[in-house]
Amino acid sequence: MKIILKEDITGLGYKDDVVEVKNGYGRNYLIPQGKAVIATESALKVLAENQRQRAHKLAKIKADAEALAAELEKVALTITAKTSAAGTIFGSVNAATIAEALEKLGQNVDRKLIVIKGSIKEPGKYSCTINFHKEVAVELPFEVLAEE
Repeated sequence: MKIILKEDITGLGYKDDVVEVKNGYGRNYLIPQGKAVIATESALKVLAENQRQRAHKLAKIKADAEALAAELEKVALTITAKTSAAGTIFGSVNAATIAEALEKLGQNVDRKLIVIKGSIKEPGKYSCTINFHKEVAVELPFEVLAEE
């Protein structure tokens, strides 16, 4: 079933993308939740017209995202976490922890934009991806240190 996404959905697509999903996922979850509409011929025409009218706004949003990404490439991020005697972190370092650390450095990044592969449960060097826009993503390296 082809649907048009009304909002960004991680792992599926971005707002206004036309994607193919299984019937049950579309009819039982995405459409009732208001996250998508069925991609009929008329809905596709409306989408094309809306995208044409929003083209200049989207260019500005992309330019802002690129500026934020350029600023973040200069950031050296260090996160301290409480560790046990064995050297493992109590809990884990997650997207919210990274967003808080970036906020302390003066960079406001929504935690929902941060993607970490795997779980971080011990000190070391890691990296995460921050998806500002569907065409703009930055790889942010960071180091997790044990709190003394």
